[in-house]
Amino acid sequence: MKKNSAEENLEARAGLLKVLGHPARILILNLLKKKPRHGEELAAILRLNQATVSHHLSRLADAGLVVSERSQYYQTYSLTGNHLGKTLSELIFLPQPGVPARVKEDAYRAKVLKTFMRRGRITRLPAQLKKRQVILAELAREFEPGRDYPEREVNRILVEFHDDVATLRRELVGLGFMERARNIYRRTAAAE
Repeated sequence: MKKNSAEENLEARAGLLKVLGHPARILILNLLKKKPRHGEELAAILRLNQATVSHHLSRLADAGLVVSERSQYYQTYSLTGNHLGKTLSELIFLPQPGVPARVKEDAYRAKVLKTFMRRGRITRLPAQLKKRQVILAELAREFEPGRDYPEREVNRILVEFHDDVATLRRELVGLGFMERARNIYRRTAAAE
């Protein structure tokens, strides 16, 4: 399956953070920030095996963080600056539209609605609060914002979803999706 540019971008960002996840590589970057150095010099400073330092330098070069240049008998490494000027926020947070298409932001909501609703009716109210909030937020969308509803009209709307309208009303008010004053109900901003 061919990846689109957004997915490749996501993998490149994750790869960069993975490369930075090793303490020796962070130390190498800090040493290279001061001045370009060759692998043998880095191995001596870090007290690491030459092969280990070469491995870390290779990973940093693959990520585009360092470049090498042949200087007499040595490979001298220096910072590229490609990613180092970016903030952590710029590296982690994707540009708009954001999340790749393969990730559905409302997947949890859809799963809860599919589990607890059939043909537009609630089969049972979930015991778990987080799932109950999803169901009740869906019900709250049936009410227009800023409009007052007498209790009788609220009951008429809610009975389309479940027979226990008293519990639904109580839950909508209790979870802050609606407010009640003298048997007049109004949808709150929390339901939007």
